[in-house]
Amino acid sequence: MQHASLITPDFVRTMAKYNGVMNRRLYDAAFRLSDEERRKDRGAFWSSIHGTFNHLLWGDTMWMSRFEPAKWQKPAVTQKESATLIADFAELTKAREDADRKIEAWAAGVTENWVAGDLTWFSGSAGREMRMPASFLLVHFFNHQTHHRGQAHALITAAGEATGDTDLFLVL
Repeated sequence: MQHASLITPDFVRTMAKYNGVMNRRLYDAAFRLSDEERRKDRGAFWSSIHGTFNHLLWGDTMWMSRFEPAKWQKPAVTQKESATLIADFAELTKAREDADRKIEAWAAGVTENWVAGDLTWFSGSAGREMRMPASFLLVHFFNHQTHHRGQAHALITAAGEATGDTDLFLVL
């Protein structure tokens, strides 16, 4: 499970920037929908666009509370409740923007040593203490974002809005 050679501080910074740009594009498109459209159960894992956005913010916040515990607090709800993290869309948008700024600031300080190290944390989902290479967890962190943003993108597109290009090489 050696991934440190693939994952560098530059990779972390690139993915953090991509994360922020794509979140802005998706939120801008979702803003053009009515609140009813954003909250409509569309059969997705987290039900709606709003629920998927909430889960994404929840996941980012949970991982960042492990990556940078001095500056991030764990979310106030469990993973099962993550789709209801923030009810108001304007408040959710602000929280997302703040989180993206903080993720990019954190990424700017990531070092080779941190990437090459291990992280130990208690996983509420697994119900036990976990220890894994930070490089592997970074891959999961950014993959989780991309996965659920892809779901949100599909939901927004199905609702009739466009987000623009989503491919990394076309966005950055």
